[in-house]
Amino acid sequence: MSQNITQKILSQHLVSGKLIPGEEIAIKVDHVLLQDATGTIAMLEFEAIGVKKIRTELAVQYVDHNLLQTDFKNADDHAFLQTCAANFGIVFSRPGNGICHQVHFENFGVPGKTMLGADSHTTTAGGLGMIAIGAGGLDAALAMAGQPFHLICPKVFGVKLTGRLPDWVSAKDVILEMLRRHSVKGGLGKVIEYYGPGVETLSATDRATICNMGAELGATTSIFPSDKRVKAFLGAQGRGKNFQEIVADKGCSYDDHDEIDLTKLVPLIACPTSPDNVVPVAEIEGTPVHQVIIGSSVNSSFRDLMVVCEAMKGRKVHPNTVLYINPGSRQVLENVTAAGGTTNLIQSGASIYQSGCLGCIGIGQAPGTGQNSLRTFPRNFPGRSGTKDDRIYLCSPETGAAAAIFGVVTDPRKLKKYPRVKDPKRYTVNRNGIIFPQDVKGPVAIVRGPNIKPFPTFGPLPESLTLKVHLKAGDNISTDAIMPAGNRVLPFRSNIEAMSQFVFDPVDPEFPKRCKQFGPGCIIGGENYGQGSSREHAAIAPRYLGICAKIVKSFARIHKANLFNFGILPLTFRNPADYDTVALGDMIELRDIRGRLLRGEKEFPIVIAGREVIVRLDATDREREELVNGGLLNTIRDHHATLQ
Repeated sequence: MSQNITQKILSQHLVSGKLIPGEEIAIKVDHVLLQDATGTIAMLEFEAIGVKKIRTELAVQYVDHNLLQTDFKNADDHAFLQTCAANFGIVFSRPGNGICHQVHFENFGVPGKTMLGADSHTTTAGGLGMIAIGAGGLDAALAMAGQPFHLICPKVFGVKLTGRLPDWVSAKDVILEMLRRHSVKGGLGKVIEYYGPGVETLSATDRATICNMGAELGATTSIFPSDKRVKAFLGAQGRGKNFQEIVADKGCSYDDHDEIDLTKLVPLIACPTSPDNVVPVAEIEGTPVHQVIIGSSVNSSFRDLMVVCEAMKGRKVHPNTVLYINPGSRQVLENVTAAGGTTNLIQSGASIYQSGCLGCIGIGQAPGTGQNSLRTFPRNFPGRSGTKDDRIYLCSPETGAAAAIFGVVTDPRKLKKYPRVKDPKRYTVNRNGIIFPQDVKGPVAIVRGPNIKPFPTFGPLPESLTLKVHLKAGDNISTDAIMPAGNRVLPFRSNIEAMSQFVFDPVDPEFPKRCKQFGPGCIIGGENYGQGSSREHAAIAPRYLGICAKIVKSFARIHKANLFNFGILPLTFRNPADYDTVALGDMIELRDIRGRLLRGEKEFPIVIAGREVIVRLDATDREREELVNGGLLNTIRDHHATLQ
């Protein structure tokens, strides 16, 4: 039977279940990706599991998110991660070496492999023909311990690309068009698979851009074929031996379908405060621009930076605007420099930063009050930049360059001649910022600074629960709103007690105090609750504060999985209108909840302020066991011998 690319790779890695959308499957994981904002907890979890060395083909720990060392905390955490990597057989990428997705794409990505990453933009690797999925740190730790990854088998959403992108339109505009059409919920439960004659016009790093922001569609992952463009990229990286062709069979089918004629696309921009608030750039031309940032986990490749370098050649940054450049990796910066691009940037008045996530995760580069910022980033959720009531626009490098030159939002086609950038036939490759386990001699003691606290323990689910509604949230609440990042919060990523004091800080700063005052609680939410980052802190910290259940209209995939992992009941309203009947401070009774889970009930009544409401629990038997035990770590301890 003919198969699409997704089916081919999943079937080759299938451990249990059947590839039927909606059914639970388990797949073998080849690569694991960790970054420092999630890695410290993942390392503590891996230690708790008790396995001494990783059992995957490869695991890489990157330090790219929290690079500021304003006191001892971050430096201590970096030392902890490096010494853990040396002990457990994990590759370590030093601070400043580059953003995890760009560095993995350059150095480690292999077509046909599976990868689990403790970062939602792990999907970037789909540009090389990998099934790369974002997940919580505990899922990544289990994968390193050799355990399969469980997920609901996704539908495959085929997107046919035809034609060729016109001048001043690039891959960022392709994914912005997808978001314009399908919204931040359009990819839920799906893999987005791109095919068609337009695919071969896109380079491997173009495809990485599109796959990266597939996470903003809510997709499980996105994927392109592994073809001659991938072969050329791997050859240019000196990794031609890693290439294998992976294309969809003729006559294969897709569960959903769309088609984009690349020729008809125009420069697009996502307006505040959501990645799907997309309009043509021409529609908002003239809007003042105070800040432009090029580069992040998306749009920080050689091509993306060089097109800006060429656009800025002989031009200056507008007096009312600043232009910041965040290279995706040191390799990118070295190759851009060799091509003369760095000189163009310096002479234009741009500022070049070290390779890291920086402003994308709220680490520096925050805009001023009321200032408009154009960024090539993947997300513009409210306050994520570090500035309250920020005005963040998402755009292509081309549109960013035009804004930097004119000081207002400008259709980049007004820059006239388009600088077509060709990727090098052979990149300058420098892996001095990467430490491989075989290069570490002798035993290494794990360094634990005073801010690294033991992982909290949680008890099993009681027979019944009486909870107070501590928060009522609206639609599309992101993990940035639940558990913010930024330079105030991220230094506490290995200290759950301290981090818990920031839960829901952008939404309701009194939330932690209310939890402490009134005891066990519940959160009410709208559609697509928990979209965005994979950070499991958005589950762990609320659980630490006594949150036992979340009742919403619908959940984002990764956050829902993290709730199971840490013993928080992820319930949905059978009738979405019941959401309107719940108020802050209402009491909720979940009677015989433990028994209902063990009996496999999918729908059951709960009592909210004296009224009966029906809720749903969409969970597998495995997930129900985790909830009853109080989380996945407790379940692992019960089955500890199976991991030895």
